[in-house]
Amino acid sequence: MIRSLIPLFALLIVSIIFAVGLTKDPRSIPSQLINQKFPSFSLSELNDAENIITEKDLLNKVSLVNVFGSWCAACITEHPFLMGISDKENINLIGMNWRDDRTKAINWLNYYGDPYDKIIYDDESTLAIQLGVTGAPESFIIDFQGQIRYKHVGIINKKIWEKDILPVINSINMI
Repeated sequence: MIRSLIPLFALLIVSIIFAVGLTKDPRSIPSQLINQKFPSFSLSELNDAENIITEKDLLNKVSLVNVFGSWCAACITEHPFLMGISDKENINLIGMNWRDDRTKAINWLNYYGDPYDKIIYDDESTLAIQLGVTGAPESFIIDFQGQIRYKHVGIINKKIWEKDILPVINSINMI
């Protein structure tokens, strides 16, 4: 009799584990890089393969590094908001084009607009691996000294900007 209940107990345990997992927000994955220096890198600029961008381009200003790709449907949703903040916010907006074809990415930006001050071209995931990028879009707030202060997984919109990101930027600017 007890032996016949073993599959039922196993199913109950698996169901509980699954139910607990569903209560977790996948965007709240903690990053080991918070309050750490932005990784060293040397990659070409998307629009000019001869121009090299490094972590030094993130120093002395607050930067938002936004991971995107022409293949990313969610990036299309996020993009109008980035266009808006590029015009009215005092932030160094750096794009990181990830796992993309250079021509497709340039065409995508020509079609949707280019909000970025500079765009890192990371077609081989060199920098993405160092940052622990799991998908696009993802964004990082970098302080004046080049430290990662915040990571956001997913689309940035007005609500997320005002509730989560702008307070981090304001706290950095007060230092």
